[in-house]
Amino acid sequence: MIKRLLLLILAINGLVFAAGFGQVQQQEFLKPEDAFKVTATEANNSIITTITLGKGIYIYADSIKFQIIKPSAALLKAALPASIDFHDEAVYEKELKVSIPKKDIEAITNDPFEIQVSFEGCSKSGVCYQLVSKSFSFDGIDGGGGFLSKFSYLSSSTSMADISKAIQSESFSFIILLFFVVGLLLALTPCIFPMIPILSAIIISQAGNEKPSTMRAFLTSLVYVLAMSLTYAIVGVVAGLLGFDMQAAMQNPFVLILFAGVFVALAMSLFGYYEIGLPMKWQTKLSAISDNAGSKGIVGTAIMGILSALIVGPCVAPALGGAILFISQSGDALLGGTALFVMSMGMGVPLLLVGIGAGKWMPKPGSWMSLVSKFFGVTMLALAIMMVSRIFPVFVVMILSAILAFGSAWGLYKNRKVLINPIAKSISTIIVLLLFALGSVWVVGAFTGAASTLSPLSHLYSEQTPSTYHGRKGYSVEKLMQEIKTSNKPVIVDFTKESCAACKELDVITFVDPRVKEAFKEYSFIQIDLTDNTADDVAMLKHFGVFGTPNILFFNTKGEYLQDYTITGFVSPEKLIKHLETLPKQTNE
Repeated sequence: MIKRLLLLILAINGLVFAAGFGQVQQQEFLKPEDAFKVTATEANNSIITTITLGKGIYIYADSIKFQIIKPSAALLKAALPASIDFHDEAVYEKELKVSIPKKDIEAITNDPFEIQVSFEGCSKSGVCYQLVSKSFSFDGIDGGGGFLSKFSYLSSSTSMADISKAIQSESFSFIILLFFVVGLLLALTPCIFPMIPILSAIIISQAGNEKPSTMRAFLTSLVYVLAMSLTYAIVGVVAGLLGFDMQAAMQNPFVLILFAGVFVALAMSLFGYYEIGLPMKWQTKLSAISDNAGSKGIVGTAIMGILSALIVGPCVAPALGGAILFISQSGDALLGGTALFVMSMGMGVPLLLVGIGAGKWMPKPGSWMSLVSKFFGVTMLALAIMMVSRIFPVFVVMILSAILAFGSAWGLYKNRKVLINPIAKSISTIIVLLLFALGSVWVVGAFTGAASTLSPLSHLYSEQTPSTYHGRKGYSVEKLMQEIKTSNKPVIVDFTKESCAACKELDVITFVDPRVKEAFKEYSFIQIDLTDNTADDVAMLKHFGVFGTPNILFFNTKGEYLQDYTITGFVSPEKLIKHLETLPKQTNE
């Protein structure tokens, strides 16, 4: 802005100086309507906006904004083409054509809408025009296409703000349907995989040596899913109304170790060392109440459902955070809590199918069930390791994983005699060898300084260097904003935490990617460690309207927070790079 002002002053001074000596002729400047011609049309499922500029006219890249102004205000994320440099400013000349996908608009409204295009421009002859704003009206989206686009857009969104706005602007029925569909889509991701062996282990352990009935298996699954869903609803409402970072509390090392201990205890039970169950007196009462229709172990099943909500927490971070943000801003705990409950029920649909299948298609009981029970015991131990991986060093996690792999290989080898089918025995031999190889890989990775349990050898053959990003502590809102405003580049801020699994994935997968490193050269990167959860840490999260970690925030060169572009949860390198391309282009002023 200072450079622009100096250019304008010099131009005016030149004109005044020349006029004073009678040496200047009257110069004609283009009128705004001739200097800037703006059109907007629909084509190829997009809104195409074209800004045609007169001779010697240019517009500043960082001043261009596209937004919906009716029926409700919303900023649109538009990817701008490459600009040119003029007096150290990023500008556009001649013609600028920008395509805005209709799915981005449909995610905001299906009703007739009005788009506003605004920008600032100048003439090379020495005059700068007032802010130019042009509006264009379009018909709404007919049929169900808009709804499907919204589902697709919001289910893949990494922004809490997008989801919060959707809850604010849509009808109750649409919000409920939206979150249920989001839950179904999340059920197709790896998020739900850890839940399947947990639930299967519960069903098998409750059945004992009998084949579980379809009704009993389904009721067990229903209790499990309902407990998980209620946990999400309660967490969302409490966090939204009280501004309490529930995620921080649940990521406390003491809590994680306690929950890991529960999985270990369940594993030992599945190995046959003891039996976990309610006191016989309680079981008798519960059986009498429900005529023995799956009530046995109902409390334990519910507890495991609650714990499972903690495991899949990072996967649903944007949806959970968006609902919490909506609750905190509107105070509507009923709508926000209901949305989270319905989302979790959608996630639980595959688990309900597991329950039905366990009772209907499970083979008759036999000696093989002992092996299956031990398999689920191993799965419980794997989940315990996954829990403590959020707080333990990578070396320790790899050694624990290797011990589990070796132990599983030895256990399977010893118990092969229960397998009568020759093909099954051959498969078990292959699995034993694979487990032994996997354990060996983890041992090598542990002692050679691997940064990730998921890729224990990548550092040995890849040119990709370990993450150089280490969160810094001791920040306050004031200190952070001061650092942002003194930067001569746009700023990216990453809120991280030592006990956050998704944060570690960002460090070892996304931030170390060569393409991301190259893109980050245009930004100042600040990574803040919120592990201590100090008063300043809590204040920062509240100030920027985010919950928990990880959250990636973006600031332009003016130090302005681009809240609509915040990323919540893990994001792949490809998605992050594409996201950076949508950020408003800001240059040094």
